[in-house]
Amino acid sequence: MDMDKVRLVSQGNLQMKLVFFLIMAGMHLSFSANAQRSFTFVQLCDPQLGFGGYQHDSISLVQAVNAINAIDTDFVIICGDLVHDASDTSYSDFLSIVSKLKIPVYYTPGNHDIGNEPTAESLAFYRKTIGKDYFTFRHKGYTFIIANSSLWLAPLEDESGKQDQWLEEIITKKSAGQKPVVIAAHYPLFIEDPEEQSGYFSIQYEKRNELLTLFEKADVVAYLSGHAHRLLINQYNDMQMVSGESTSVNFDKRPLGFRLWHVTKASLENEFVSLE
Repeated sequence: MDMDKVRLVSQGNLQMKLVFFLIMAGMHLSFSANAQRSFTFVQLCDPQLGFGGYQHDSISLVQAVNAINAIDTDFVIICGDLVHDASDTSYSDFLSIVSKLKIPVYYTPGNHDIGNEPTAESLAFYRKTIGKDYFTFRHKGYTFIIANSSLWLAPLEDESGKQDQWLEEIITKKSAGQKPVVIAAHYPLFIEDPEEQSGYFSIQYEKRNELLTLFEKADVVAYLSGHAHRLLINQYNDMQMVSGESTSVNFDKRPLGFRLWHVTKASLENEFVSLE
């Protein structure tokens, strides 16, 4: 046997393996870079058609849709209270306006959508008319969790337990390798202090602590909410907590508008976009 030929074949195989490894490594790095590339999205809070005057709120929402369509952004999350009084007519008007958005839109249910104390009937109506009240989606390396915070504040037999089990599974099992995580809901977890007592505008103390503990396990980098009709910005350990301005009525007299989030692999920042 010609040993020189054997050496050449072995060297050739080694070179081919090295080239293949470099190609696969390059593909992996390219995929990772693409998965984590920068993007923007909109947090829009409490359009609540009928709260500040039905025509006024409708016009403001139209203005928000037009402003969003003029921005190079990826999608919109609406943090609940789509309408003030949930009905076929109000939902139809709301959906007619947001259908003009040129990008995907995701909804979280608010207390005006399913009631301060949700019922099986109010949930069924929301799900039939708007869609799922809790779900998750992936976007460019981030996991987004849309939650029904009314089921945390006012537990409903079977329904609250189902969502809690689903959320824990998403966070403790399915989110492995799918971090970081952004959660969007309607109710803020707290207004100023995680140790504050419960009130109309926040989640009950015991449930709040349970959720904060769970969220810490999941590398949750941001919790987005509405409901307060004023700007709330808090920090809980490494998690940003932002309840944004509404497009209907702001109790703190801030302009109507929405939050534009800028996401990179290293940071998550937001700015206000005014409609006035």
